[in-house]
Amino acid sequence: MNVTEKLDQLLARRILILDGAMGTMIQRHKLEEKDFRGARFASHSHDLKGNSDVLVLTRPDVIGSIHREYLEAGADIIETNSFNAQKISQADYAFEPYCYEINVEAAKLARAAADEYTARTPDQPRFVAGSIGPANRTLSISPNINNPAERAITFDQLKNAYAEQVRGLIDGGSDVLLVETIFDTLNAKAALVAVDEVFEEKGVRLPVMISVTITDRSGRTLSGQTLDAFHISIEHAKPWCVGLNCAIGAREMRPYLAELARLARSWVSVYPNAGLPNAFGQYDELPEETAGLLREFVHSVRTGATPETVCTDNIKSLAMVFAAIRSSRAGRRVPVSL
Repeated sequence: MNVTEKLDQLLARRILILDGAMGTMIQRHKLEEKDFRGARFASHSHDLKGNSDVLVLTRPDVIGSIHREYLEAGADIIETNSFNAQKISQADYAFEPYCYEINVEAAKLARAAADEYTARTPDQPRFVAGSIGPANRTLSISPNINNPAERAITFDQLKNAYAEQVRGLIDGGSDVLLVETIFDTLNAKAALVAVDEVFEEKGVRLPVMISVTITDRSGRTLSGQTLDAFHISIEHAKPWCVGLNCAIGAREMRPYLAELARLARSWVSVYPNAGLPNAFGQYDELPEETAGLLREFVHSVRTGATPETVCTDNIKSLAMVFAAIRSSRAGRRVPVSL
């Protein structure tokens, strides 16, 4: 049985939980520049603080402990710490030569933690999703207001950067590839072309998750697409799962999730922010509130309906919610997702 079949089998019985944010967990450790540099990069030409991906090389203990916290809380799938680990984003830190290595090590760290917890609880296997972020350049929007035709990067440059990232994530042991936090569909297409090319190159094929970000209540991405237009744009890639993440909270995301569930022919995922940020950029929504909103998502699922996938920072609250729902549905076969 391959990974896709295993995941499908599990999703036919229950919701799977994806882990929460990596960045906020890293912030709790209050790391300094020396932590990001380590001994290996002590004399690096650029400051590295804030480049969270490098920590898989310099503070693997921190990243490994975060993975294990999420697994201990009940996560079924953990993401690699590789959100910005491609040459386009790493150029800000003059760290391009280390991108492949970062992705390999990020996947290995997550793989080790997932295998450890699978061995503890064989009836709850754990999986690794290779995180592929949107990059810090856009293919659809000009960086120059006076020249709408100008672009900061070409499609092939971005595609090639993603291809190197994908190779590393596969070589390190990822089960799933997650193209996430999409704000520009053309960037996502570059990632998807890279994924497909590397699959052909390596003779492997992993399940692919695609997750888009709706930037505000207009229901559009940053580059202006509606959710319907976005789905049409990526449907050709035949994703194993398509979903929504970040930007807005669960309450505001609900109608867009319903629309996506209507459109999609695959599993559907959602991992919202904890509400909208306040004037200070902080989040006032408590874990119990977020879990309560996601409870409603789960209760809305009906047999034969497109499933919804759910995850958030507060995995423990969700795990308790979903355990209660599973108990109340004993004997019913309800297809729900991650």
